[in-house]
Amino acid sequence: MRPFSFKNRIAFYYIITTGLLISVVFFSIYSIVKISVYSHINDDIKSEVNKHLTEVEIKENHIGLIHDDEWREREHNSVAVNPVFIQFYDEKGHLAEKSPNLKIYTLNFNRNIGDNEFFDTKLVNKSIRQIQVPIFQNDVKKGYLLVAMSLEDAKMVLHNLFQILIFSYPLILLVLFVIARLIAGRSIKPINSIIKTSNIITKDNLKSRIPLPQNRDELYTLSQTINNLLDRIENTIEREKQFTSDASHELRTPLTVIKGTLEVLIRKPRNQDEYQEKINFCVSEVNRLNHLVDQLLLLARFENQNKSLKIEKVCLNAIILDTISRYSSSIQAKKIQIITDFTKEYYVENDAYLLSIIINNLVSNALKYSNENANLNIVLTDENKNIECLIIDSGIGIPAEDLQKIFNQFYRSKTIELTGIKGSGLGLSIVKRLCALLHIDIKITSKENIGTTVFLSFQ
Repeated sequence: MRPFSFKNRIAFYYIITTGLLISVVFFSIYSIVKISVYSHINDDIKSEVNKHLTEVEIKENHIGLIHDDEWREREHNSVAVNPVFIQFYDEKGHLAEKSPNLKIYTLNFNRNIGDNEFFDTKLVNKSIRQIQVPIFQNDVKKGYLLVAMSLEDAKMVLHNLFQILIFSYPLILLVLFVIARLIAGRSIKPINSIIKTSNIITKDNLKSRIPLPQNRDELYTLSQTINNLLDRIENTIEREKQFTSDASHELRTPLTVIKGTLEVLIRKPRNQDEYQEKINFCVSEVNRLNHLVDQLLLLARFENQNKSLKIEKVCLNAIILDTISRYSSSIQAKKIQIITDFTKEYYVENDAYLLSIIINNLVSNALKYSNENANLNIVLTDENKNIECLIIDSGIGIPAEDLQKIFNQFYRSKTIELTGIKGSGLGLSIVKRLCALLHIDIKITSKENIGTTVFLSFQ
């Protein structure tokens, strides 16, 4: 069996709900009409009872009417639209009087029915509504007054109403199903657009977007969410392409240098010093290549967010001092004076390993781009309830137009490239991503030939 489409399922569920509601409404209508019809008949019967009880005359246990001749000449003598049947019984249950319209027939006295209670019965195979009212004289029951009215007209009205409701019910449901299906079809148009757009989207075609519906409903939100997802996927793929292109270029450069150096080395015999010089140069390039690969792997790891954080109480002073000692040879070679301003021990809740990578990259950059005999200031404070770290160098600085780009992968300022200082352009990109991961605010200000200040704020 072929399953319902989404549009038909919406219409089907709508019809089930509406069908139940209509059935309750139809049942209520039928019940209200029936109660109203029977209530009207009951009121008419009560009126007849009250009228005839005032005309009852009891003589020597015989029940009759005060004006018997007048009663026989009334409307009971002819067949009315809804005739009233009257009958009297004495205390022994014998028939005393009856209305002329009963002719040879009589109303049946039902001893199982209580006094003054309405009930349905038959008269000549016709439905009637009847009541049995006791007749009292001096608080002594002398007999009964039976009053009945025909139910044929009421039965016909109720039957016709029932037939109309029964036949109109499936017709209404069918019409509602068609209408609901049309409305559902219009409502899910954005879903068809989603399907159509999804079918044409490939890794080489991420420009297509789902048209947003006019109504800002759930389907609008769904379409907008999918469009935002496509934007993120497109940006990710573009970054991946750019990263792959830049990484291959950066890796190709040291490999080309090593290859060229070795080719030059084997063209002709060399003396020991020349071999050693070229081999040392190749080793330095291999080290640079290893460093680049390590940074690429580190960046890729946090790009995929596979690194789980290990939050613990970390001493910032210790991390900074360990980093300084790690670069002691570079500091001594360039005769840089390190000035630390720590008034006390500063502790933060963070990942010690990732935090050391941030400090290491920032201090490494500060040393790399500082001139000889320069100063490097590292300050820790706890102003504004946040611990703040400032790394201030007096190096070559960064041009103002390059400050917005320094966190981009593989980006290197032209001013830096002119100095001949080697680098991959990944250090600050890694720092930026780690700061975002560890909820550390980072700001960098710089002036050419004056120096650079890195500002870190720990939450």
